[in-house]
Amino acid sequence: MATKAGALTQSPTGTDQQERDVVFDIFRRWGYLQASLDPLGQYLPPEPFPTPAPEGEFAAEARGYYCGTVAAEFMHIPSPEQRQWLEEKMEQKPAKQNQAHILTQLIKADLFEQVIQSRYLGTKRFSLEGLTALIPFLDRIFEVGAGLNVKTAMLAMSHRGRLNVMTNTIGRDPSEIFTKFEDVDPRSTMGGGDVKYHMGATGEYTSPDGKVINLHLASNPSHLEAVNPVVMGRTRAKQERIGEGGKKQVLPIIVHGDAAFSGQGIVAECLNMATLEGYDIGGTIHVIVNNLLGFTAIPEESNSTRFSTDLAKRLPIPIFHVNAEDPDAVVRVAAIAMEYRQKFSSDIVVDLIGYRKHGHSEVDDPTVTQPRRYAIIKDRKPLYQLYAEQIGVNPAKEADQIQKELLDDQKAATKAEHKPKLSELPDYWDPYKGCEFDPADEVTTGLSAERINELVQQITSYPKDFHIHPKVKKLFEQRQEMGSGAKPFDYGTAELVAFASLLEDGTLVRLTGQDSQRGTFNQRHSVMVDTETEVRYSPLSHLAKKQGRWEVYNSPLSEAAVLGFEYGFARDYPEALVLWEAQFGDFANGAQIIIDQFISASEAKWGLLSGVVMLLPHGYEGQGPEHSSARIERYLQLAANDNMQICQPSTAAQYFHLLRRQVMRSWRKPLVVFTPKSMLRHPDASSPVAEFGRDHFLNVLPDNDVVNPRRLLVCSGKIGHNLRVEREKRKDKSVGIIFLEQMYPWPEAELQAALDQHPGAEEIVWVQEEPANMGAQFYVMPLLRRVARDRAVLRVTRSASATPATGSAKAHDIEEKTLIDLALGTAGER
Repeated sequence: MATKAGALTQSPTGTDQQERDVVFDIFRRWGYLQASLDPLGQYLPPEPFPTPAPEGEFAAEARGYYCGTVAAEFMHIPSPEQRQWLEEKMEQKPAKQNQAHILTQLIKADLFEQVIQSRYLGTKRFSLEGLTALIPFLDRIFEVGAGLNVKTAMLAMSHRGRLNVMTNTIGRDPSEIFTKFEDVDPRSTMGGGDVKYHMGATGEYTSPDGKVINLHLASNPSHLEAVNPVVMGRTRAKQERIGEGGKKQVLPIIVHGDAAFSGQGIVAECLNMATLEGYDIGGTIHVIVNNLLGFTAIPEESNSTRFSTDLAKRLPIPIFHVNAEDPDAVVRVAAIAMEYRQKFSSDIVVDLIGYRKHGHSEVDDPTVTQPRRYAIIKDRKPLYQLYAEQIGVNPAKEADQIQKELLDDQKAATKAEHKPKLSELPDYWDPYKGCEFDPADEVTTGLSAERINELVQQITSYPKDFHIHPKVKKLFEQRQEMGSGAKPFDYGTAELVAFASLLEDGTLVRLTGQDSQRGTFNQRHSVMVDTETEVRYSPLSHLAKKQGRWEVYNSPLSEAAVLGFEYGFARDYPEALVLWEAQFGDFANGAQIIIDQFISASEAKWGLLSGVVMLLPHGYEGQGPEHSSARIERYLQLAANDNMQICQPSTAAQYFHLLRRQVMRSWRKPLVVFTPKSMLRHPDASSPVAEFGRDHFLNVLPDNDVVNPRRLLVCSGKIGHNLRVEREKRKDKSVGIIFLEQMYPWPEAELQAALDQHPGAEEIVWVQEEPANMGAQFYVMPLLRRVARDRAVLRVTRSASATPATGSAKAHDIEEKTLIDLALGTAGER
């Protein structure tokens, strides 16, 4: 290339500038393919450029920026402003780093792992060795963030390196971590608790100039990426608490594994939520702790692309790959990531590529599956020693001192008598409690008829110039009749009145789900759409000047990520009513990990409460196996220790009282509600306005319409109404029908009273719509026998089946007729 010596230090002009632009464009697009990223030089060898790689001085300059130990993918971002900002950051001389500070952090990180290895040999810890650069990376994130108004950081990460982060980032004393290894006081966690590398922790970061960031490391099970939406939801809640400026002040960081990032579908769900209105948290910093191994699987077995991060290229966000054995580069990228997030409110992905010193859990022998790689790793010096050599420092004295301190901490742990508490709940949790329910905590949820009518008028109001849809207008007119007492209330109206009553009291109400603004069954219409402009309007947002915030969002087509987000939001907004609605109840199957690991178990495992509500449409109406059962049996199987509430309100007023109770009680537990479909508007499930004035939700609805029946049917939901309708047709007063409105916690006293109201009944029969191997019968039958007082306890169900319901509407009708005949006529099976 005919370029004069020294031209690279000047601004090229004319043809030179054009040539430089062309060359740099090639390296900006493809330079990451020839970067030096794998410290061991095995899995990520340089790839050829898609086009012939340029040569010459411009190419040499560009190669220095884009083909070293930092590789950047950002040319897929459509915003010229964002691309130019990233170009400028990449194409400037790296700032001088505080190498002494970096070295100290690396010594602490490496020696922490070595002390555990020597003192607790053969114990799982999921070591960070090979990627201890994560510690100075996070430190630099917080140092830069503190200067950019970050006040709180929410961290999610799986178990790889978690204990190290607890100590060297969150700031927990090493002795607390070592005490966990000693496993002291086992009786304090009999039947509960969790392993040490799943626990959460809180702490503080103090910047060199004295600014403080509150740090929260979220508890996380072994389901790896399941914690991602939880932390996102928690972040959103904390941001909303702050109000204006909250998105800049609360920073989410998610630390991933490489195989998990590419392999777990919830990652894609969460990435998709990044800029959606109901889930936007101002950008997440995603960090991949990439050891180029997934347990025993090599990258070619874990993902179909060169980088596990390629999933993120679906979004217009930058992706950085960094060789984790270049700590200066790691820290430099941390600063870029933090600045970019604050400037553009965007996600950003940083891929720290290193290795794993030991087997997956320090117990495994990795030489069985990766013999060549571990032959190299075996003789590899710890990163702090390599870095000390690189910067020309002897680390021995500092390392000896840090090791002595760690050994002293370990010795102190052997004398501990109690497990340390690694986290503290925020003050806004002070008014709330968990554990078993105390009946003294019951609250009055009823409202007068006059107040109900006032609320109905408010939820059916809209601006004069709003062009309302004729069908919605008709619905609103019907709702006004309900408010006046001329018509009974349906579920949709009762729900909105409950929301409005709470909002006027200053409560935040948040509802999300697929089609939740209108409602899957056209029943809600909490948001109206102008028929001419398509402008949206919600009466619930215009109730009073100082009302609580009303949030209702149509969610993306996701269950796991959205439910995880709402669980997380409820975790940091305990005074709010936070609801997730499944389009159909069985769609919650797609979120089973969130239900199993967080909603049902977080109190037992981590001592963490949540008041999240799950609305699961349930009922057999001939719509097929995927639109019938919300799988009641699964929730009842998870129920123990008063960990959650499982209810199926059979009337509109019951639903009203249940929603208000959830917020008004100080007892904070998840609530699973099996909501109706066809019964949403059915007269049998409607309620007169007087029912809204009752004191509270009734766990059991007794049968006061029959005297001295021979048989008592106990049931829940739609089947009970069907039985009552058929009983009236037959004019049969010999059968009583009792509704079990709350299945868990089991309302034994209320049910006993409802049964004892009819002492002459000889049989108690559990009736359910679901097949014999599903539904509540396995849970209910032994409990019914306990309150039967020597009466026969029978059951009537559909036959056991591999599928929840038939796909034939006519077959459904035949089955239901038989079910009702058995319940009202001959006895069921014992």
